[in-house]
Amino acid sequence: MSAASLDSKRSGASAGPAAPVAQFFIPAAASLQERRPRTLKHGDTFAVFDHNGDALSGPGSPEGLFHRDTRYLSHLYLTINGKRPMLLSSTLRDDNATLTCDLTNPDLFDEKGKLILGHDLIHLRRSRFLWNGRCYERLAIRNYDDRRQHVRIEIAFGADFADLFEVRGTVRAKRGRALPSMVEQGSAVLSYIGLDEQKRLTSLSFNPWPDEIRNDAAIFDLRLEPHETRSLFIEIACDQTAADRPSHRSFFLALRDARRALRASSSRAASIVTSNEIFNEVARRSISDLYMLMTDKPEGPYPYAGIPWFSTVFGRDALITALETLWLDPQITRGVLGHLAANQATEGDPASDAEPGKILHEVRYGEMAELGEVPFRRYYGSIDSTPLFVMLAGEYLKRTGDLATIQRLLPNVEAALTWIDEYGDRDGDGFVEYGRLTEEGLINQAWKDSHDSVFHADGTLARGPIAVAEVQAYVYGAWGAAAEIFRQLGRPERAVKFLARAEGLRRAFDAAFFDEEIGTYVLALDGEKRPCRVRSSNAGHALFTGIAYPERAAQVARTLMSASSFCGWGIRTVPSTEARYNPMSYHNGSIWPHDNALTASGLARYGYRAEAARIFEGLFAASTYIDLRRLPELFCGLPRQRAQGPTFYPVACSPQAWSAAAPLFLLQSCLGLDFDPNALHVSFNEPQLPSFLDEVTLRRLQIGKSTADVTVRRSGPHVVVDVVDRRGDIRVLTTA
Repeated sequence: MSAASLDSKRSGASAGPAAPVAQFFIPAAASLQERRPRTLKHGDTFAVFDHNGDALSGPGSPEGLFHRDTRYLSHLYLTINGKRPMLLSSTLRDDNATLTCDLTNPDLFDEKGKLILGHDLIHLRRSRFLWNGRCYERLAIRNYDDRRQHVRIEIAFGADFADLFEVRGTVRAKRGRALPSMVEQGSAVLSYIGLDEQKRLTSLSFNPWPDEIRNDAAIFDLRLEPHETRSLFIEIACDQTAADRPSHRSFFLALRDARRALRASSSRAASIVTSNEIFNEVARRSISDLYMLMTDKPEGPYPYAGIPWFSTVFGRDALITALETLWLDPQITRGVLGHLAANQATEGDPASDAEPGKILHEVRYGEMAELGEVPFRRYYGSIDSTPLFVMLAGEYLKRTGDLATIQRLLPNVEAALTWIDEYGDRDGDGFVEYGRLTEEGLINQAWKDSHDSVFHADGTLARGPIAVAEVQAYVYGAWGAAAEIFRQLGRPERAVKFLARAEGLRRAFDAAFFDEEIGTYVLALDGEKRPCRVRSSNAGHALFTGIAYPERAAQVARTLMSASSFCGWGIRTVPSTEARYNPMSYHNGSIWPHDNALTASGLARYGYRAEAARIFEGLFAASTYIDLRRLPELFCGLPRQRAQGPTFYPVACSPQAWSAAAPLFLLQSCLGLDFDPNALHVSFNEPQLPSFLDEVTLRRLQIGKSTADVTVRRSGPHVVVDVVDRRGDIRVLTTA
């Protein structure tokens, strides 16, 4: 994964001396799946609410309003006459712009037990969104009774200003101090000074002014005539002053701007319409989630990894998300490359696992990061971000032909390639290994970063430095990308050199990693160069980048699609035959949508489109059982059962960028969709439709200023590609 393991206990270290027992863990004390939270995000602010629109404080609760890795509102609780309203419905707009919660009153009694208001007579609608560090809400209260009603609305609130890592479960020896609340007629300001001496404040403002306001609640006494509706406006601002009198006008102006911004960004994406309405919902939600997670950086759009734990810059996640969506919206890739280049390490710093040329793993802004209580203020502890950066640069050039951007990024590409040689390959054996530079750093630094994710066949944890299989595949892809970049820059001698490096790595990888007995590539080589003879989904990444020799592909594909590996929903991270298999674990038997999407792309690359379509079908089937059709970060790898949905992982992020992108990348893989910007060709190479799709229409497939609309449909045993419309000189090619 893109961050520290979610495991609550860490025992052995896979590189070097024993690690602390706990390392930035996320306790499974509160299941996100049980609560099925509603999430909103804009920029560096996100919120997690329950279905009623409340944020309930308490041990293990992830709910609240967060800004730059600090929880600015930990408690928000609405009652009517002292009772919690009953839920009618709770929905996010299709574009994720607003959360709407419809509620009604329960039976309400006086002190003597006499019924004073029957249920379902008062309707409450909470409409809420985030914009520029503020949470806006309109609470509309309507009396459907034929008599005048007196209702008392109380909105309780509180702010613990907990660092995100505290919310995730880290116990701090000492915290900063809360300042006295400042309460005025229509507002309250809650504040805190951290140990980093930074003052953080939450400002709440109400209109109309409450009849009573305390430092923890605002109370409204409303007398509603029959069928009368009253609206209350609430504005919650992070590190800024809320409006003195939030109003109907300020609410709708901010809502207009928020929706316009979402439309403007998502309009760059090609559109997808298919014969399956449920898949259309999946595709719409995927695109909406991607653009909600997008944050505008000076260099362009950048997808934050996921909510609630990873709503920040991650290198690996964004690079893979960009690879998955490159066909759909190349501007995402451009923004990711630009931002990561601007934050590339230029010098060594063991405390942050930084080395010259290395690409970011993670950035954090909270108090604990500022103080060094966690090492993630600007952290470089991922072994794969750097080769993935070079890979993505090459793929961007092949997709767009934008040589000017690549020329601008060339010093960063060169620095990344130098890092692979001088720092990534620690012992000069040709493979890239990881081993943390500080005891506070992550133990495992590939995408499977749980403490127990790299092990030998008997279950013994591997000791480092460790060379994992997929990282060698990414390095192979990086050498190939470098060759393409320098070829297009008119430097053929450099291109030849990098192609030779790629071919040399391919030979060495095959010799050291392929294991005939287990029928696939081993998981890793440990610090003594002993192979970890474990079957795993990592082998699918070898197909993805093309490092696998064609004669190995059939055997690898069989192993990946075997009954012990492919559970019906997707390919497990490790199959049920392995010593540490646990379908409920984070990395040792679970199903990760992005992992499956990369593997499916690899299978399609070697001609196994039917197998890629099976993976697509499995993940699509899973999505039909999931709230909002939203694929989470991961789910459990228990076998698929007839007429039953998948088993959820309790603390999986949802939405998660690379999971949101997975169905879109799976569609590209099955259709064999590719682009040639120099020839202005869009091609469909041996397209295949999964069983649940008979027709797919893609609109605004773009090369430069030219676009095409294309329909791919099933016709008997064949798949036919029809050009619906073309604008410009673009051409559409099909190979059977």
